Amino acid sequence: MRAIALTAARLARLDFLELTKPRLSSFVLLVVALAAWLGSAGTIAPATLLLAVLGTGLVAGGANALNMVLERDLDGRMARTAGRPLPSGRLEPAEAALFGAVITALGLLLLAGTTPLAALLAALTSASYLLVYTPLKRKTTLNTHIGAVPGALPALIGWAAARGTLDPAAWTLFALVYLWQLPHFLSIAWLYRDDYARGGFRMLPSTDPDGVTTGRQAVLGAAALVPASLLPTLAGLAGAAYFAGALLLGAWFVRRAVAFALHRTGATARGLLRASLVYLPAILALMFLDRP
Repeated sequence: MRAIALTAARLARLDFLELTKPRLSSFVLLVVALAAWLGSAGTIAPATLLLAVLGTGLVAGGANALNMVLERDLDGRMARTAGRPLPSGRLEPAEAALFGAVITALGLLLLAGTTPLAALLAALTSASYLLVYTPLKRKTTLNTHIGAVPGALPALIGWAAARGTLDPAAWTLFALVYLWQLPHFLSIAWLYRDDYARGGFRMLPSTDPDGVTTGRQAVLGAAALVPASLLPTLAGLAGAAYFAGALLLGAWFVRRAVAFALHRTGATARGLLRASLVYLPAILALMFLDRP
């Protein structure tokens, strides 16, 4: 009986972890860490960096958990999400909501230990994600563009945690992360368009049967990312090696987006998705390694 209880407790812990969408949150933490490091000109105290990363991670995880509470019935209609802790019945909505609220509050307290602006931006991120983006997913296909705003705000949170202000250079990071999300999430939406339609989500591919508009927007997002990715060099955040690498990475990313736009298949959508998962860590690493 004790072994069964221990196993159940372990599974429950994993269910709570799943509520936070840890794979998605890992990208958020990379962005926050780099933004904080750049905002401090490489002189950020380890304790401040830890508070910024951990605090933002908790706020992001809490928002994801609360989002799952709000969308639990819709998630239950979709094959890719029906096995999540709430639609499957492994967790109750009340305990998931409490968990999400507690870790969000804890994250905001940790961020307040860096600068008030960082905590304020994190609160704005959570509120816009839950109160704006989440309901708009059922109302308009523009939700991806709107949802990319809270998705990019962690770049500003990290910068604010280190510096306490938002300089123009911080917005170059925001633009990069914002534009990256468009081809990334459009490729996901295309792969699961039937699932999203069953769930009642108005994702662009669900209302774009031939995928022409979806492909065009993916290309536009990837193409806009190329000049946006060069702005950190112009802002003094990165050097010539980064500039050259960003051009090459951007051209490769655009090529993947064009391949998807021309041949809208599962294979090309997966190719674009994989490219997006390589692009962001790679360009952040370049920026880190080539700071003037």
